[in-house]
Amino acid sequence: MKTISLLLQSGALALSLLASSVMAAVSADEAAKLGSTLTPIGAEKAGNADGSIPEWTGGLPQNAGAVDAKGFLADPFADEQPLFTITAQNVDQYKDKLTPGQQAMFKRYPSSYKIPVFPTHRSAAFPDAIYDAVKMNAVKTKLVEGGNGLESFEKSIAFPIPKSGLEAIWNHITHYRGGSVARSITQAMPQANGAYNLVYFQDEITFHYALTDFDASKPSNVLLYFKQRVVAPARLSGDVLLVHETLDQVKEPRMAWLYNAGQRRVRRAPQVSYDGPAPASDGLRTSDNVDLYNGAPDRYEWTLNGKKEIYIPYNSYRLDSPKLKYDEILKVGHINQDLTRYELHRVWHVTAALKAGERHIYAKREFYIDEDTWAIAEADHYDGRGSLWRVAEAHAQYYYDKQVPWYNVETQYDLISGRYLALGMKNEANRSLNFDFTATQSNFTPTALRQAGVR
Repeated sequence: MKTISLLLQSGALALSLLASSVMAAVSADEAAKLGSTLTPIGAEKAGNADGSIPEWTGGLPQNAGAVDAKGFLADPFADEQPLFTITAQNVDQYKDKLTPGQQAMFKRYPSSYKIPVFPTHRSAAFPDAIYDAVKMNAVKTKLVEGGNGLESFEKSIAFPIPKSGLEAIWNHITHYRGGSVARSITQAMPQANGAYNLVYFQDEITFHYALTDFDASKPSNVLLYFKQRVVAPARLSGDVLLVHETLDQVKEPRMAWLYNAGQRRVRRAPQVSYDGPAPASDGLRTSDNVDLYNGAPDRYEWTLNGKKEIYIPYNSYRLDSPKLKYDEILKVGHINQDLTRYELHRVWHVTAALKAGERHIYAKREFYIDEDTWAIAEADHYDGRGSLWRVAEAHAQYYYDKQVPWYNVETQYDLISGRYLALGMKNEANRSLNFDFTATQSNFTPTALRQAGVR
Protein backbone atom coordinates (compact mmCIF):
# COMPACT_ATOMS: atom_id res chain seq x y z
CA MET A 1 0.00 0.00 0.00
CA LYS A 2 2.88 2.32 0.81
CA THR A 3 4.35 1.69 -2.64
CA ILE A 4 1.00 2.44 -4.30
CA SER A 5 0.70 5.65 -2.27
CA LEU A 6 4.17 6.77 -3.33
CA LEU A 7 3.37 6.01 -6.97
CA LEU A 8 0.16 8.04 -6.75
CA GLN A 9 2.02 10.93 -5.15
CA SER A 10 4.70 10.71 -7.81
CA GLY A 11 2.07 10.75 -10.57
CA ALA A 12 0.31 13.72 -9.01
CA LEU A 13 3.61 15.57 -8.79
CA ALA A 14 4.37 14.82 -12.44
CA LEU A 15 0.95 16.08 -13.49
CA SER A 16 1.45 19.19 -11.39
CA LEU A 17 4.83 19.87 -12.99
CA LEU A 18 3.35 19.29 -16.44
CA ALA A 19 0.53 21.73 -15.74
CA SER A 20 3.03 24.28 -14.42
CA SER A 21 5.14 23.98 -17.56
CA VAL A 22 2.06 24.56 -19.72
CA MET A 23 1.07 27.62 -17.71
CA ALA A 24 4.56 29.10 -17.29
CA ALA A 25 6.13 32.04 -19.13
CA VAL A 26 9.45 31.61 -20.96
CA SER A 27 12.85 31.98 -19.32
CA ALA A 28 14.81 35.22 -19.34
CA ASP A 29 17.37 33.62 -21.66
CA GLU A 30 14.69 32.74 -24.19
CA ALA A 31 13.06 36.17 -23.87
CA ALA A 32 16.46 37.70 -24.71
CA LYS A 33 15.89 36.54 -28.31
CA LEU A 34 13.32 39.33 -28.65
CA GLY A 35 15.04 42.14 -30.51
CA SER A 36 17.98 39.95 -31.52
CA THR A 37 17.18 36.86 -33.62
CA LEU A 38 13.49 37.61 -33.18
CA THR A 39 11.70 40.89 -33.76
CA PRO A 40 10.56 42.68 -30.59
CA ILE A 41 7.16 40.94 -30.85
CA GLY A 42 8.48 37.44 -31.63
CA ALA A 43 8.66 37.05 -35.43
CA GLU A 44 11.77 35.64 -37.11
CA LYS A 45 13.92 38.62 -37.96
CA ALA A 46 15.72 36.83 -40.80
CA GLY A 47 14.27 36.41 -44.26
CA ASN A 48 13.58 33.03 -45.81
CA ALA A 49 16.03 30.85 -47.71
CA ASP A 50 15.39 32.16 -51.22
CA GLY A 51 14.93 35.80 -50.21
CA SER A 52 11.28 36.00 -51.26
CA ILE A 53 10.54 37.00 -47.65
CA PRO A 54 13.05 39.71 -46.69
CA GLU A 55 14.66 40.37 -43.34
CA TRP A 56 12.68 42.55 -40.95
CA THR A 57 14.60 45.82 -40.61
CA GLY A 58 12.24 47.85 -38.44
CA GLY A 59 9.15 48.29 -40.60
CA LEU A 60 8.02 51.37 -42.47
CA PRO A 61 8.98 54.77 -41.03
CA GLN A 62 6.18 57.02 -39.79
CA ASN A 63 6.76 59.38 -42.73
CA ALA A 64 6.52 56.60 -45.33
CA GLY A 65 3.82 58.46 -47.25
CA ALA A 66 1.42 61.37 -47.30
CA VAL A 67 -1.75 61.49 -45.21
CA ASP A 68 -4.71 63.32 -46.74
CA ALA A 69 -7.14 65.63 -44.95
CA LYS A 70 -9.45 62.71 -44.13
CA GLY A 71 -6.64 60.60 -42.68
CA PHE A 72 -6.32 58.22 -45.64
CA LEU A 73 -2.77 57.07 -46.30
CA ALA A 74 -0.84 57.19 -49.54
CA ASP A 75 0.19 53.78 -50.85
CA PRO A 76 3.98 53.53 -50.42
CA PHE A 77 4.02 50.67 -52.95
CA ALA A 78 1.72 52.22 -55.56
CA ASP A 79 4.26 51.82 -58.38
CA GLU A 80 4.74 48.09 -57.91
CA GLN A 81 3.28 45.54 -60.31
CA PRO A 82 2.32 41.94 -59.47
CA LEU A 83 5.10 39.38 -59.73
CA PHE A 84 2.46 36.97 -61.03
CA THR A 85 -1.25 36.25 -60.68
CA ILE A 86 -2.69 32.97 -59.46
CA THR A 87 -5.82 31.83 -61.31
CA ALA A 88 -7.86 28.66 -61.55
CA GLN A 89 -5.70 27.68 -64.54
CA ASN A 90 -2.36 27.74 -62.70
CA VAL A 91 -3.41 27.27 -59.07
CA ASP A 92 -1.85 23.81 -58.81
CA GLN A 93 1.61 25.37 -59.23
CA TYR A 94 1.12 27.37 -56.03
CA LYS A 95 -1.11 25.22 -53.83
CA ASP A 96 1.70 24.52 -51.33
CA LYS A 97 1.53 28.24 -50.45
CA LEU A 98 -2.26 28.52 -50.37
CA THR A 99 -4.72 27.56 -47.65
CA PRO A 100 -7.44 24.96 -48.31
CA GLY A 101 -9.92 27.84 -48.20
CA GLN A 102 -8.11 29.80 -50.89
CA GLN A 103 -7.92 26.70 -53.08
CA ALA A 104 -11.65 26.16 -52.56
CA MET A 105 -12.35 29.72 -53.74
CA PHE A 106 -10.68 28.94 -57.07
CA LYS A 107 -12.93 25.90 -57.47
CA ARG A 108 -16.06 27.85 -56.47
CA TYR A 109 -15.32 30.84 -58.74
CA PRO A 110 -12.95 29.53 -61.46
CA SER A 111 -13.57 32.36 -63.92
CA SER A 112 -13.29 35.35 -61.57
CA TYR A 113 -11.32 34.59 -58.42
CA LYS A 114 -7.61 35.44 -58.60
CA ILE A 115 -4.71 36.21 -56.30
CA PRO A 116 -2.30 38.91 -57.53
CA VAL A 117 1.06 38.34 -55.78
CA PHE A 118 3.32 41.34 -55.15
CA PRO A 119 6.80 41.68 -53.62
CA THR A 120 6.83 41.09 -49.88
CA HIS A 121 7.33 44.03 -47.53
CA ARG A 122 7.56 43.55 -43.77
CA SER A 123 5.92 46.88 -43.01
CA ALA A 124 4.84 46.53 -39.40
CA ALA A 125 6.47 48.29 -36.47
CA PHE A 126 5.14 49.29 -33.07
CA PRO A 127 5.70 52.00 -30.45
CA ASP A 128 8.54 51.39 -27.99
CA ALA A 129 6.03 51.16 -25.13
CA ILE A 130 4.50 48.11 -26.81
CA TYR A 131 7.90 46.49 -27.33
CA ASP A 132 8.65 47.03 -23.63
CA ALA A 133 5.32 45.51 -22.59
CA VAL A 134 5.79 42.49 -24.87
CA LYS A 135 9.22 41.74 -23.43
CA MET A 136 7.73 41.92 -19.95
CA ASN A 137 4.85 39.63 -20.98
CA ALA A 138 7.33 37.03 -22.26
CA VAL A 139 8.64 36.34 -18.76
CA LYS A 140 5.56 37.19 -16.68
CA THR A 141 2.27 36.46 -18.45
CA LYS A 142 0.64 33.11 -17.75
CA LEU A 143 -2.57 31.40 -18.71
CA VAL A 144 -5.08 31.06 -15.89
CA GLU A 145 -6.25 27.58 -14.99
CA GLY A 146 -7.91 26.03 -18.04
CA GLY A 147 -6.32 28.60 -20.36
CA ASN A 148 -9.39 30.81 -20.57
CA GLY A 149 -7.71 33.97 -19.39
CA LEU A 150 -4.45 35.74 -18.64
CA GLU A 151 -2.65 36.91 -15.55
CA SER A 152 0.25 39.36 -15.19
CA PHE A 153 -0.47 40.73 -18.66
CA GLU A 154 0.58 44.15 -19.98
CA LYS A 155 -1.07 45.97 -22.92
CA SER A 156 -0.46 43.72 -25.94
CA ILE A 157 0.75 40.32 -27.27
CA ALA A 158 0.71 37.99 -24.31
CA PHE A 159 3.08 35.24 -25.53
CA PRO A 160 5.62 36.51 -28.09
CA ILE A 161 7.35 33.10 -27.99
CA PRO A 162 4.30 30.78 -27.97
CA LYS A 163 4.51 27.13 -26.95
CA SER A 164 0.92 26.13 -27.71
CA GLY A 165 -2.00 26.88 -29.98
CA LEU A 166 -3.83 28.46 -27.08
CA GLU A 167 -0.99 30.91 -26.49
CA ALA A 168 -0.88 31.75 -30.19
CA ILE A 169 -4.61 32.53 -30.35
CA TRP A 170 -4.29 34.69 -27.23
CA ASN A 171 -1.63 36.64 -29.14
CA HIS A 172 -4.22 37.36 -31.82
CA ILE A 173 -6.84 38.29 -29.22
CA THR A 174 -4.37 40.72 -27.61
CA HIS A 175 -2.57 41.92 -30.76
CA TYR A 176 -1.85 45.63 -31.00
CA ARG A 177 -4.54 47.78 -32.62
CA GLY A 178 -3.63 51.14 -31.13
CA GLY A 179 -4.82 52.25 -27.72
CA SER A 180 -8.10 53.73 -28.94
CA VAL A 181 -9.82 54.13 -32.26
CA ALA A 182 -13.08 55.55 -33.60
CA ARG A 183 -14.26 54.61 -37.07
CA SER A 184 -17.21 54.90 -39.44
CA ILE A 185 -17.37 51.71 -41.48
CA THR A 186 -19.66 49.96 -43.91
CA GLN A 187 -20.74 46.34 -44.18
CA ALA A 188 -22.18 44.60 -47.23
CA MET A 189 -23.77 41.17 -47.57
CA PRO A 190 -24.08 40.49 -51.30
CA GLN A 191 -26.55 37.89 -52.53
CA ALA A 192 -25.36 35.12 -54.86
CA ASN A 193 -26.38 37.32 -57.81
CA GLY A 194 -24.33 40.28 -56.52
CA ALA A 195 -27.23 42.41 -55.24
CA TYR A 196 -26.48 43.98 -51.86
CA ASN A 197 -27.59 46.40 -49.20
CA LEU A 198 -25.24 48.38 -46.99
CA VAL A 199 -25.14 48.70 -43.21
CA TYR A 200 -23.30 51.67 -41.73
CA PHE A 201 -21.67 51.51 -38.30
CA GLN A 202 -19.93 53.93 -35.97
CA ASP A 203 -17.46 52.08 -33.74
CA GLU A 204 -15.51 53.13 -30.67
CA ILE A 205 -12.83 50.78 -29.35
CA THR A 206 -10.58 51.46 -26.36
CA PHE A 207 -8.14 49.21 -24.56
CA HIS A 208 -8.34 49.64 -20.79
CA TYR A 209 -4.90 51.24 -20.46
CA ALA A 210 -5.85 53.96 -22.99
CA LEU A 211 -8.79 55.30 -20.98
CA THR A 212 -8.16 58.87 -19.90
CA ASP A 213 -9.14 57.88 -16.34
CA PHE A 214 -7.03 54.69 -16.33
CA ASP A 215 -5.53 54.00 -12.92
CA ALA A 216 -2.61 51.55 -13.05
CA SER A 217 -2.87 50.99 -9.29
CA LYS A 218 -6.31 49.42 -9.76
CA PRO A 219 -6.03 46.17 -11.74
CA SER A 220 -8.78 45.76 -14.32
CA ASN A 221 -10.17 42.53 -15.73
CA VAL A 222 -11.33 44.33 -18.88
CA LEU A 223 -9.08 43.96 -21.93
CA LEU A 224 -11.02 46.38 -24.12
CA TYR A 225 -14.29 48.26 -24.45
CA PHE A 226 -16.26 48.19 -27.68
CA LYS A 227 -19.32 50.24 -28.64
CA GLN A 228 -21.02 50.01 -32.02
CA ARG A 229 -23.91 52.16 -33.23
CA VAL A 230 -25.90 51.34 -36.35
CA VAL A 231 -26.32 54.49 -38.44
CA ALA A 232 -28.23 53.02 -41.39
CA PRO A 233 -30.46 51.53 -42.76
CA ALA A 234 -33.40 53.21 -41.07
CA ARG A 235 -34.90 49.97 -39.74
CA LEU A 236 -31.73 49.38 -37.66
CA SER A 237 -30.65 52.95 -37.06
CA GLY A 238 -29.99 53.81 -33.43
CA ASP A 239 -29.38 50.27 -32.22
CA VAL A 240 -26.21 50.12 -30.11
CA LEU A 241 -24.04 47.22 -28.96
CA LEU A 242 -21.72 47.55 -25.95
CA VAL A 243 -19.11 44.93 -25.05
CA HIS A 244 -16.69 44.68 -22.15
CA GLU A 245 -14.14 42.10 -23.30
CA THR A 246 -12.60 40.53 -20.22
CA LEU A 247 -9.10 39.17 -19.73
CA ASP A 248 -9.76 36.39 -17.24
CA GLN A 249 -12.95 34.93 -18.67
CA VAL A 250 -13.12 32.24 -16.00
CA LYS A 251 -13.40 34.91 -13.35
CA GLU A 252 -15.75 37.09 -15.41
CA PRO A 253 -17.15 36.16 -18.86
CA ARG A 254 -17.63 38.76 -21.58
CA MET A 255 -20.29 41.31 -20.71
CA ALA A 256 -22.50 42.67 -23.48
CA TRP A 257 -25.57 44.89 -23.73
CA LEU A 258 -27.85 45.92 -26.59
CA TYR A 259 -29.88 49.11 -26.86
CA ASN A 260 -32.92 48.67 -29.07
CA ALA A 261 -33.89 52.05 -30.52
CA GLY A 262 -37.44 50.95 -31.29
CA GLN A 263 -38.10 49.78 -27.73
CA ARG A 264 -35.79 52.35 -26.13
CA ARG A 265 -34.55 49.66 -23.80
CA VAL A 266 -31.12 48.39 -22.74
CA ARG A 267 -30.84 44.65 -22.27
CA ARG A 268 -28.06 42.23 -21.43
CA ALA A 269 -26.93 40.36 -24.54
CA PRO A 270 -25.33 37.04 -23.60
CA GLN A 271 -25.95 35.86 -27.18
CA VAL A 272 -23.21 38.21 -28.41
CA SER A 273 -20.55 35.54 -28.01
CA TYR A 274 -19.38 32.26 -29.53
CA ASP A 275 -21.69 31.31 -32.43
CA GLY A 276 -24.45 33.73 -31.56
CA PRO A 277 -25.39 35.62 -34.76
CA ALA A 278 -23.51 38.88 -35.16
CA PRO A 279 -25.84 41.90 -35.28
CA ALA A 280 -27.04 43.01 -38.74
CA SER A 281 -25.14 40.25 -40.57
CA ASP A 282 -27.97 38.18 -42.10
CA GLY A 283 -26.52 35.16 -40.33
CA LEU A 284 -23.35 35.28 -42.45
CA ARG A 285 -21.05 35.57 -39.48
CA THR A 286 -21.05 34.57 -35.85
CA SER A 287 -20.15 36.88 -32.99
CA ASP A 288 -16.72 35.29 -32.74
CA ASN A 289 -16.08 35.76 -36.49
CA VAL A 290 -15.46 39.50 -36.00
CA ASP A 291 -11.73 40.29 -36.20
CA LEU A 292 -11.58 36.77 -37.73
CA TYR A 293 -11.67 35.45 -34.17
CA ASN A 294 -12.51 36.96 -30.81
CA GLY A 295 -13.80 35.99 -27.40
CA ALA A 296 -13.36 33.07 -25.04
CA PRO A 297 -11.36 30.12 -26.46
CA ASP A 298 -12.73 27.52 -24.04
CA ARG A 299 -14.94 25.55 -26.47
CA TYR A 300 -12.01 24.40 -28.60
CA GLU A 301 -8.86 22.34 -28.31
CA TRP A 302 -6.05 24.39 -29.81
CA THR A 303 -3.11 22.89 -31.69
CA LEU A 304 0.00 24.78 -32.76
CA ASN A 305 1.07 23.32 -36.10
CA GLY A 306 4.17 25.48 -36.52
CA LYS A 307 4.88 27.99 -39.25
CA LYS A 308 4.45 27.96 -42.99
CA GLU A 309 4.84 30.39 -45.87
CA ILE A 310 1.62 31.35 -47.64
CA TYR A 311 0.23 34.16 -49.77
CA ILE A 312 -1.90 36.43 -47.61
CA PRO A 313 -3.58 39.83 -48.13
CA TYR A 314 -1.03 42.48 -47.10
CA ASN A 315 -0.31 46.18 -47.49
CA SER A 316 -3.82 46.62 -48.89
CA TYR A 317 -3.60 50.38 -49.39
CA ARG A 318 -5.23 50.30 -52.82
CA LEU A 319 -8.33 48.59 -51.45
CA ASP A 320 -8.66 51.37 -48.86
CA SER A 321 -8.44 54.22 -51.37
CA PRO A 322 -11.03 57.02 -50.88
CA LYS A 323 -11.19 57.22 -54.69
CA LEU A 324 -13.02 53.90 -54.80
CA LYS A 325 -16.79 53.46 -54.57
CA TYR A 326 -18.27 50.45 -52.82
CA ASP A 327 -19.79 49.33 -56.09
CA GLU A 328 -16.27 48.99 -57.50
CA ILE A 329 -15.29 46.69 -54.62
CA LEU A 330 -18.37 44.47 -54.28
CA LYS A 331 -18.76 41.92 -57.06
CA VAL A 332 -20.59 38.62 -57.58
CA GLY A 333 -19.20 35.90 -55.32
CA HIS A 334 -16.33 37.89 -53.83
CA ILE A 335 -14.79 41.33 -53.67
CA ASN A 336 -12.98 42.72 -56.71
CA GLN A 337 -9.72 40.78 -56.59
CA ASP A 338 -8.13 43.22 -59.06
CA LEU A 339 -8.03 45.70 -56.16
CA THR A 340 -6.30 43.29 -53.77
CA ARG A 341 -2.65 42.72 -52.96
CA TYR A 342 -1.17 39.46 -51.65
CA GLU A 343 2.36 38.85 -50.43
CA LEU A 344 4.32 35.82 -49.25
CA HIS A 345 4.61 35.86 -45.46
CA ARG A 346 5.32 33.43 -42.66
CA VAL A 347 2.28 32.58 -40.61
CA TRP A 348 1.60 30.52 -37.52
CA HIS A 349 -0.86 27.74 -38.36
CA VAL A 350 -3.29 27.00 -35.52
CA THR A 351 -6.11 24.42 -35.50
CA ALA A 352 -9.18 24.77 -33.27
CA ALA A 353 -11.15 21.52 -32.84
CA LEU A 354 -14.44 21.56 -30.95
CA LYS A 355 -14.20 19.86 -27.56
CA ALA A 356 -16.34 16.82 -26.80
CA GLY A 357 -19.62 17.94 -25.26
CA GLU A 358 -19.33 21.53 -26.49
CA ARG A 359 -21.44 23.06 -29.24
CA HIS A 360 -20.62 25.52 -32.01
CA ILE A 361 -21.68 25.72 -35.66
CA TYR A 362 -17.98 25.42 -36.60
CA ALA A 363 -16.66 21.99 -35.63
CA LYS A 364 -13.14 22.91 -36.73
CA ARG A 365 -11.34 26.11 -37.64
CA GLU A 366 -7.93 26.63 -39.20
CA PHE A 367 -6.22 29.96 -38.50
CA TYR A 368 -3.19 31.46 -40.23
CA ILE A 369 -1.66 34.21 -38.08
CA ASP A 370 0.78 36.75 -39.51
CA GLU A 371 4.05 36.49 -37.57
CA ASP A 372 4.81 40.22 -37.87
CA THR A 373 1.55 41.47 -36.32
CA TRP A 374 -0.10 38.44 -34.61
CA ALA A 375 -3.30 39.28 -36.55
CA ILE A 376 -5.12 36.42 -38.28
CA ALA A 377 -4.86 36.75 -42.04
CA GLU A 378 -6.80 33.68 -43.20
CA ALA A 379 -9.37 31.45 -41.49
CA ASP A 380 -11.12 28.30 -42.74
CA HIS A 381 -14.32 27.10 -41.06
CA TYR A 382 -15.62 23.52 -41.17
CA ASP A 383 -19.12 22.29 -40.38
CA GLY A 384 -20.11 19.31 -38.23
CA ARG A 385 -19.67 16.91 -41.16
CA GLY A 386 -16.08 18.00 -41.65
CA SER A 387 -16.80 19.94 -44.85
CA LEU A 388 -15.18 23.29 -45.54
CA TRP A 389 -18.00 25.81 -45.22
CA ARG A 390 -16.76 29.38 -44.87
CA VAL A 391 -13.51 31.08 -45.86
CA ALA A 392 -12.38 34.34 -44.25
CA GLU A 393 -9.66 36.73 -45.38
CA ALA A 394 -8.47 39.93 -43.71
CA HIS A 395 -7.14 42.60 -46.05
CA ALA A 396 -4.79 44.54 -43.81
CA GLN A 397 -2.53 47.54 -44.02
CA TYR A 398 -0.06 49.20 -41.71
CA TYR A 399 -0.97 52.72 -40.55
CA TYR A 400 2.61 53.94 -40.62
CA ASP A 401 1.76 57.40 -39.32
CA LYS A 402 0.42 55.88 -36.08
CA GLN A 403 2.46 52.62 -36.00
CA VAL A 404 -0.68 50.47 -35.97
CA PRO A 405 -1.61 47.49 -38.17
CA TRP A 406 -5.34 47.23 -38.90
CA TYR A 407 -7.76 45.38 -41.15
CA ASN A 408 -9.28 47.39 -43.98
CA VAL A 409 -11.82 44.81 -45.09
CA GLU A 410 -12.74 41.52 -43.44
CA THR A 411 -14.35 39.13 -45.90
CA GLN A 412 -16.18 35.90 -45.16
CA TYR A 413 -17.27 33.70 -48.06
CA ASP A 414 -19.98 31.06 -47.74
CA LEU A 415 -18.97 28.34 -50.20
CA ILE A 416 -22.41 26.71 -50.08
CA SER A 417 -24.79 29.67 -50.52
CA GLY A 418 -22.52 31.78 -52.72
CA ARG A 419 -23.10 34.77 -50.45
CA TYR A 420 -20.42 36.69 -48.61
CA LEU A 421 -19.90 39.44 -46.10
CA ALA A 422 -17.48 42.36 -46.36
CA LEU A 423 -16.97 44.36 -43.17
CA GLY A 424 -14.86 47.45 -42.51
CA MET A 425 -15.05 49.41 -45.77
CA LYS A 426 -14.66 53.16 -45.30
CA ASN A 427 -13.79 54.35 -48.80
CA GLU A 428 -16.84 56.63 -48.96
CA ALA A 429 -16.65 57.71 -45.30
CA ASN A 430 -15.88 61.26 -44.21
CA ARG A 431 -12.61 60.16 -42.64
CA SER A 432 -10.30 57.20 -42.08
CA LEU A 433 -9.62 55.62 -38.70
CA ASN A 434 -9.29 58.11 -35.85
CA PHE A 435 -6.53 56.92 -33.53
CA ASP A 436 -6.70 60.19 -31.57
CA PHE A 437 -10.06 59.19 -30.08
CA THR A 438 -10.15 59.39 -26.27
CA ALA A 439 -12.68 58.09 -23.76
CA THR A 440 -13.35 57.47 -20.09
CA GLN A 441 -14.93 54.45 -18.46
CA SER A 442 -18.22 56.33 -18.27
CA ASN A 443 -18.41 56.30 -22.09
CA PHE A 444 -18.72 52.50 -21.98
CA THR A 445 -21.43 51.89 -19.40
CA PRO A 446 -24.93 50.50 -20.03
CA THR A 447 -26.40 53.81 -18.89
CA ALA A 448 -24.52 55.56 -21.71
CA LEU A 449 -26.17 53.40 -24.36
CA ARG A 450 -29.48 55.26 -24.51
CA GLN A 451 -27.74 58.54 -25.29
CA ALA A 452 -25.56 56.85 -27.93
CA GLY A 453 -28.63 55.42 -29.61
CA VAL A 454 -30.63 58.62 -30.05
CA ARG A 455 -31.64 58.85 -33.72
